[in-house]
Amino acid sequence: MPLSEPQAGRKPLHTRTIVMDAFYRQDGLWDIEGRVTDVKNYGYDSHVRGQVDAGDRVHDMFIRMTLDDHFVVQGIEVKMDVFPFSICNEVEPNFQELLGLKVGSGWMKNVRERVGGKHGCTHVVELFGPMATVAFQSIPSYSRIRDADKPKDPNAPKRKPFSIGGCHSWAYDSPITRQLAPDWYRED
Repeated sequence: MPLSEPQAGRKPLHTRTIVMDAFYRQDGLWDIEGRVTDVKNYGYDSHVRGQVDAGDRVHDMFIRMTLDDHFVVQGIEVKMDVFPFSICNEVEPNFQELLGLKVGSGWMKNVRERVGGKHGCTHVVELFGPMATVAFQSIPSYSRIRDADKPKDPNAPKRKPFSIGGCHSWAYDSPITRQLAPDWYRED
């Protein structure tokens, strides 16, 4: 269901589009790709670019993050196609500092420590949060399909699904958890 009608007439100003895609690679790794595009709905004069017309891209930036099955970063590629200042793309190589980090608890803190501030780009750094979400939405679910025919170790400890405790539907005491993950259900 869409939002209600606005309470007053409005003029569109800015559109940010974020696109995320996940891929399973033939070599067993995972690529998570992100793109951010910003467009103004009005023209303005930029002291760096000159006249920027309505509808022109203000930002157009790309990331490919390659992960292994344990969510450890194996590769990073950052490309900035459109950016506001001539030196913005000088930070592209700095993102190699993320190699070896694990996507999980403390992920964004670690990203900001390594490529935040003057060492990175706010727009690119912001993408790493949703990219982690896409990884968690993609890798475990496709791994179950990929590994469906592999023998299971009956003595292996059960791992808590990452979604348990993360939202209303997956609360420890929710009927969804009771039905779909009964080992983790508990009444609070």
